Amino acid sequence: MDPLADTLRRLREAFSAGRTRSPEFRAAQLKGLGRFLQENKQLLQEALAQDLHKATQLDSAFIRKEPFGLVLIIAPWNYPVNLTLVPLVGALAAGNCVVLKPSEFSRSTEKVLAEVLPRYLDQSCFAVVLGGPQETGQLLEHKFDYIFFTGSPRVGRIVMTAAAKHLTPVTLELGGKNPCYVDDDCDPQTVANRVAWFRYFNCGQTCVAPDYVLCSPHTRERLLPALQSAITRFYGEDPRRSPSLGRVVSDKHFRRLRGLLGCGRVAIGGQSDEDERYIAPTVLVDVQETEPVMQEEIFGPILPIVNVGSLDEAIDFINRREKPLALYAFSRSSQVVKRVLAQTSSGGFCGNDGFMHMTLASLPFGGVGASGMGSYHGKFSFDTFSHHRACLLRRPGLEKIYSIRYPPYSPRNLRMLLVAMEARSCSCTLL
Repeated sequence: MDPLADTLRRLREAFSAGRTRSPEFRAAQLKGLGRFLQENKQLLQEALAQDLHKATQLDSAFIRKEPFGLVLIIAPWNYPVNLTLVPLVGALAAGNCVVLKPSEFSRSTEKVLAEVLPRYLDQSCFAVVLGGPQETGQLLEHKFDYIFFTGSPRVGRIVMTAAAKHLTPVTLELGGKNPCYVDDDCDPQTVANRVAWFRYFNCGQTCVAPDYVLCSPHTRERLLPALQSAITRFYGEDPRRSPSLGRVVSDKHFRRLRGLLGCGRVAIGGQSDEDERYIAPTVLVDVQETEPVMQEEIFGPILPIVNVGSLDEAIDFINRREKPLALYAFSRSSQVVKRVLAQTSSGGFCGNDGFMHMTLASLPFGGVGASGMGSYHGKFSFDTFSHHRACLLRRPGLEKIYSIRYPPYSPRNLRMLLVAMEARSCSCTLL
């Protein structure tokens, strides 16, 4: 038996049970840590003396935000302007030089970014690199001071592996399967309007779109006609003719999505046209967790509905899977929404609406776990592209006061240091 495995399992079980989440628990742990330091000062000092022959030293700091240096931004195709320029704003504002790699799939936007954008920026500090996977791979062989990537988890792993060779920090804006829990206590038409809007927006090619709905069989039967009504109002009787419904980006993605239409049973939509790369707004029911549509991020206009018997079952379903980029909960009961929030983990969360949380510059946008690391938007973009440098500035005088730090050490000097730090509300660091 591996004792380390038992220890890790015990800690994970405690975290999954929510033991560490309450403010009261956290405060109690910090108070315990404070008691440990207070009650064991002598013991720690003796241990440090035996190990390192060191004593206590005053510690204080402030933060200076500085540019990393040369930054690489690798942008996606689904929002080729927004998801290129928003991180670029942060990188430039923080004072970095930037290499921009737009997606080769959005060719027209790529051309504008490569040919027109450099006219407006200092080209000694900014460059655009074009190409596909091969060129991106060659780019990643070089050393950068920071890499910002938006795309799939598969490519994110490649980027992180390349960055690790140079110990380059990264922000990875990835994706995943974003759950949408719909409670029995809801207005089905309101839910359907909001879910249909943010599921089929940009033809479903949005990283924060809901990837599946979790609800009871009773709510599913109320939700289906409401979804059909919303789709018809948004896109007309024949969505193919609607100017408001986009198309799948490429033949490859179209074929992948068309294959997913065979999962479960089509309740709404299901029509497709390969010549136009058109897939109708689709709802699937009777979907099994093991089917392909539940194993990969859909990234298209297909919405599976999975039946659950209770809120507990929905939360357990969510927590068995990788942490998503976004999570949604719909209910008239604020307690239900707050419970989903409290007992799950995701990059972002929105109660009773779609991806509006990501439109607020006052909130950071980013993933957690398999859905990414790091965040940006607004001030958080500046912080992401800045090195937070810890600094200490001290006057050259007052040597008599500071001389109590120097050996030989005495109990009196140590007491004076501790009193001074406690009076200034400084944290005590044992060295």
